[in-house]
Amino acid sequence: MTTENRGTKAIYPGTFDPLTNGHLDLIARGAKIVDELVVAVLRNTQKGTPLFTVPERVEMLQEATQGMAHVSIATFDGLLVDFARTQGARAVLRGIRAISDYEYEFQMAMMNRKLAPELETLFMMPAEKYTYVSSRLIKGVFELGGDVSSLVPSNVEARLKAKVPGKNA
Repeated sequence: MTTENRGTKAIYPGTFDPLTNGHLDLIARGAKIVDELVVAVLRNTQKGTPLFTVPERVEMLQEATQGMAHVSIATFDGLLVDFARTQGARAVLRGIRAISDYEYEFQMAMMNRKLAPELETLFMMPAEKYTYVSSRLIKGVFELGGDVSSLVPSNVEARLKAKVPGKNA
């Protein structure tokens, strides 16, 4: 079966360090729009030292998306457009929480369009209750002893507690 016959496949890329309920919101809603959604964990990141390893992030995503139809988890490094081509994807799903996200995401979308004109970018806003949530904010609040239980899946909260002993025990 060719990719064209299967419908629209999209990539939702990110570091997911850690996975948040905002990410899950976009995954669930994005999976309703496209025929297949590949959640792609970036292996090499320029965002500094990650809290969780790539295999840990993949496991958390697999646990949290278990039962979601048409969602798979993968890893990649290098150019997103190259990964999208190898996957036979026709779109990239990106979340936008604020104007600052839009400015960055717009630049990335335009560069991706230059490199791969056949690849479309779909921008989605998270549910209102997650518009301020970011992985970086979750890590910072948790490391200072704050409660993030309503902002991350329970499996992620458990891993945060194991990773940062003595916090929110």
